Amino acid sequence: MRHTRITIITTRKPKDENLNEELQWFCDTLGLLGNRDKDKCKFRMFIVLLNAMKNNISLSSDEIASRVNLSRGTVVHHLNSMIDSGVVISQNSKYTIRVDTLSQLVDEIESDLIKTMQKLRKTANLIDDKLGL
Repeated sequence: MRHTRITIITTRKPKDENLNEELQWFCDTLGLLGNRDKDKCKFRMFIVLLNAMKNNISLSSDEIASRVNLSRGTVVHHLNSMIDSGVVISQNSKYTIRVDTLSQLVDEIESDLIKTMQKLRKTANLIDDKLGL
C-alpha cells in the first residue's frame, strides 16, 4: 500500500492578485515546494500538469520532462514526491493531477486528512486504554 504524506504549511497569502504568486502560495501551502528546489522544478511541473488537467489530458514523464526542460529522472523523482503528497496520480504510465479542479483537490486532501486523523484518534484511544490513561 502506498502511503500519502500530507503536509500543510501555514504561510502568508500574497496580497497582490497575481495568478503566478497565488499558484506558488497554493503549492507551498500544500508542501509541494521545498527549500532545496531552487529552480522551482516541482512548481513548473505542477503548472504543466495543471494545464494538462485544464485540457483533460494526462502526460508521460517524457512529455513533462520535455515541457519543463528537465531530465526524465528528475521529473520522475518529483512526480513520485507529488504522488506521495496525494496531489498527482499515475495511470498507464501517464500522470495527472488527481481531480479536475484545485477546489476538488483541496476537498480530497481535506478528506484524506480527516480519515487519517480519525484512524490516529482511534489508535490513540486504544493505546490510552492499554496504558490505563
